Amino acid sequence: MIIQKQYKFYAAHRNEMLLDKCRNLHGHRYGVRCFFEVERDGHISTLFGDFDALVEPWLKENYDHGMLINKHDPLYETLQHHMQRTGETLRLNVFDGPTSVENLCHKLFTEITQLGLRLERLEVAETDTSVVSYSREDWVADNRYFQRLQATGRPTEAPSDSCLCSPVA
Repeated sequence: MIIQKQYKFYAAHRNEMLLDKCRNLHGHRYGVRCFFEVERDGHISTLFGDFDALVEPWLKENYDHGMLINKHDPLYETLQHHMQRTGETLRLNVFDGPTSVENLCHKLFTEITQLGLRLERLEVAETDTSVVSYSREDWVADNRYFQRLQATGRPTEAPSDSCLCSPVA
């Protein structure tokens, strides 16, 4: 059985590898729709609030009103120096690669699974009209890809580094 829950968070990011508007620092109201696999245990399977009790505080602590940033982005080092110099603490959610919505899907799927929940898939909306649907099969394939990348240091059929930003009028 599948139980669906929706969450949202606000975060800044940029994709420094692109040569378009998404290279600039900008923000999104991300929508996350989780499809949890559950088994019936009596008259009910799981209370909706059980998911919320785990996922909502975790998203607020790690993602909401923070900045998604690639540890290889030169801006990351600048922000680290700023925090050291001023004592200011910024909420940085550090990625091992570009902060594309595809990579965000992989990171969210991994971290939600680590919370002890079983996902069948999740959907991440970067804008109201741009959504990535990310399945367990996608996650397994990406895990293999990232393991090969880590072992060889070379990409092979890399996941897209696109940014699904709203068109500029």
